[in-house]
Amino acid sequence: MPPRALDPAGVALVDKPSGPSSFAIVAQIRRMTGARTGHAGTLDPFATGLLLLLSGRATKLTPSLVGLDKRYRTEIDLTRNTSTGDPEGSVVEEHSPPAESELRERLERLRGEIELPIPATSAVKIGGERAYRLARRGVAVEMPIRRSTVHELDVIAYTGEMVTLDVRVSSGTYIRSLAIALGGHCATLRRTAVGPFSVDDAVAPDAFSADRLLPVAAVLERVEASRAAEA
Repeated sequence: MPPRALDPAGVALVDKPSGPSSFAIVAQIRRMTGARTGHAGTLDPFATGLLLLLSGRATKLTPSLVGLDKRYRTEIDLTRNTSTGDPEGSVVEEHSPPAESELRERLERLRGEIELPIPATSAVKIGGERAYRLARRGVAVEMPIRRSTVHELDVIAYTGEMVTLDVRVSSGTYIRSLAIALGGHCATLRRTAVGPFSVDDAVAPDAFSADRLLPVAAVLERVEASRAAEA
């Protein structure tokens, strides 16, 4: 099959492991199918969980999928701030965690429509250059503010120093920004759902095969049904 072919077409639900970049996973699936392959949203290398990968003719679905809500499970270390808001950065401050009452207040301020700075290590462009490349060179820039909607923000576990959250947010929301606003950093991050698609139905990259591609019609039907249910 020639590279960047239009077949096989469909959407792959892939459970990304921690370590490789999302683009490395895209390249791996492309090598397996021989078809053009895109994505409907990436994850940071340290993060795990659901990637929606679009194969062949299904790459035309990108506009229909990139705006879907995302759900995450994250463990936030409330005792350390890092330069990146995640475990890949260097520790820039250590402090006592907030009291439980203060944590509840901070969480309440992060529900609904919020505005938070985009992390300096994100892929957004500042003056035509990716922010993370500027950060790597030590160039300090004022990061833009992004408006997001936090639909759900639930505490799953709390130890006093670590809090585990289940979060459903609008597309484009940086969970690292939520962690920073809570006074810590993301120790772990796992995407558990994208719109109506669950990581429970995903497979590891090495276990993927073309017969697991969801047909375009089935994908659109699930997306439309999900949006109708939310309306």
